[in-house]
Amino acid sequence: MKRNYIIVLLILLTFFVISFLTNILGALNPSVSLSFSLSETMAGFLPFSFFIAYGVMSVPAGFMLEKYGEKKMMIFGFILAMIASLIFASKPTFNIFLFSLFTIGTGMAILQVVINPLLRVSGGKENYAFTSVMAQLIFGAASFISPLVYSWLVTNIDKTSDNNLFLNFLSGIIPAGMSWVSIYWLFALFSLIMIVIILITRFPKVELNEDEKVGTRKSYLNLFKDKTVILFFLGIFAYVGVEQGISYWMSKFLQTYHEFDYETTGASAVANFWGLMTIGGIIGLILLKFLDSKIVLKLFTSLAIVSLFVALFASAKISLYAFQISGFFLSVMYPVIISLALNSVSKHHGAFAGILMSGIMGGAIVQLIIGMISDFTSLKVGMFFNFIALAYILSIGFWAKPLISNKTIDFKKE
Repeated sequence: MKRNYIIVLLILLTFFVISFLTNILGALNPSVSLSFSLSETMAGFLPFSFFIAYGVMSVPAGFMLEKYGEKKMMIFGFILAMIASLIFASKPTFNIFLFSLFTIGTGMAILQVVINPLLRVSGGKENYAFTSVMAQLIFGAASFISPLVYSWLVTNIDKTSDNNLFLNFLSGIIPAGMSWVSIYWLFALFSLIMIVIILITRFPKVELNEDEKVGTRKSYLNLFKDKTVILFFLGIFAYVGVEQGISYWMSKFLQTYHEFDYETTGASAVANFWGLMTIGGIIGLILLKFLDSKIVLKLFTSLAIVSLFVALFASAKISLYAFQISGFFLSVMYPVIISLALNSVSKHHGAFAGILMSGIMGGAIVQLIIGMISDFTSLKVGMFFNFIALAYILSIGFWAKPLISNKTIDFKKE
């Protein structure tokens, strides 16, 4: 079909908004914990409420997509995010926050299911590798920007002047001492803008290959009987668990053990974590042209383990930088695990992809475990659980046996 680059731009914008809404929780953690007097276990319920929606919604969203189409599903996803943001921003209590996070997470899960096949069709199958990388770069850029926007809001919202109508408006509608809530008014505005843009955009008809379709109940049952499928599901579970296990608790750790200001230094550290992850993704793509993906996975995972260990035990300044650099080493894990997984089965890739996306719930479960361990011991001990997830990811580099390996440059070939 004819390439539709307007849709490609829309999808890239959607990736930006998804990331902006998703990866703010790490920067918010200390502020939310202070506002609601949360224990570490209760703080762990925040990412749990958000990421568990992926486990609940990823597969059903695939079936809904085939029935209702891309445009309606994207609008529905952003409507959920807008309504949930407005409800919480209007009445910021802990219970409503949990409900809102689950609802926003549901909307983001729906959008993730929709936009990947849509990107393949709109940008062209032959360009899918390039457009996918572009999407990940946009995703990373938004993850870098959102904590900085949060920091700007909370440090300036009480310093308003007649010249800044936006900040004056926000300061008048948020509760005293809860300036961080202002970010959810911004989320609602972004979601509304996206709804309007999608409504006025014409969508192409997406034609999936038979192997890319969601699949039948029987195909899911067959996949769940496959040991390889379960092992790679756990790989995605472990990756998202450790990605959030570092980014979500980082600012709180730096505040607790090194007394860094969570609204400025902590937020910047979270932003840099995502920024370095984006840079690492670019370098990882280059390395994959020269090295087998399993070697790259083992190398980066080993360095991530070292980086996290240093972050937990080094002095304040070194810890600050080690947490941030860990994002660089985490960067290649997700795409490599996904590619190894899909290249390890010969059929039902659409259904398998849905199962893998359900593994994003690892971002929910791992944070709850870290929070519970932290309440019984300390946050430093709790964050040791990340090493278990990293060890499992490292093991993939040894036991994975893909049917197709990534193509590398052969220097011996004339």
